[in-house]
Amino acid sequence: MPSLWTRIFDLLAPRHCVMCGGRLAIGEQIICTRCNLHLPRTGFGRSAYDNEMARMFWGRMAVERCAALFYYRAGAEASRIIYELKYRRRAEIGLQMGAMTARELMGGGFFEGIELIVPVPLARARVRERGYNQSLLIAQGIGRVTGIGVADDVVERTNFTESQTQKHRWQRMENVEGAFTLRRPEALTGRHVLLVDDVVTTGSTICSLATELNKAGNVKFSVLSLGFVTMQL
Repeated sequence: MPSLWTRIFDLLAPRHCVMCGGRLAIGEQIICTRCNLHLPRTGFGRSAYDNEMARMFWGRMAVERCAALFYYRAGAEASRIIYELKYRRRAEIGLQMGAMTARELMGGGFFEGIELIVPVPLARARVRERGYNQSLLIAQGIGRVTGIGVADDVVERTNFTESQTQKHRWQRMENVEGAFTLRRPEALTGRHVLLVDDVVTTGSTICSLATELNKAGNVKFSVLSLGFVTMQL
């Protein structure tokens, strides 16, 4: 049961659903129950080895499992989750949505054998501009639920790439080519690593990151994100 102080605080400073803007009830986090029910979930956790997201990486990098919580479409209600996290300094969204994603995937064995979580790094200039790395917050939320360690110091983003938002697939690939530098290969060698991002669109960023991490030797990869942009919508 929520504490008395929680009830008083909620009365004095009501919280609102990031999707619909409605007032959150005590016990609800980030999104209300109605929006949670209507969140366009991908269901990829039920077939993590073979789904639309996993197939996007086939022939480009070796992946074990792939999943995303929901389908992302610009302008849709669900897209507000990402927008508020990235551009409105709502750091709690990353932590809580990461935890929510992990809880939903736990029962299906998605995290079995995964030894380390590596969030997609941001350039230092972007972190200063935004205040945090949203992928790191999502990874930390996942780590809190699963108990898997998060490593944000094994690889660095060494150039300040332009936003990927308005770029097509080939431009995205060129934009992130050579964007990462491996810093601690010994932490990755022979391990199964979960790569975490906020939204996966073409997979170019993930592929570029995996290419760099592969230099550590004998690394297995799985991929997890909050949003996934499908070509079928």
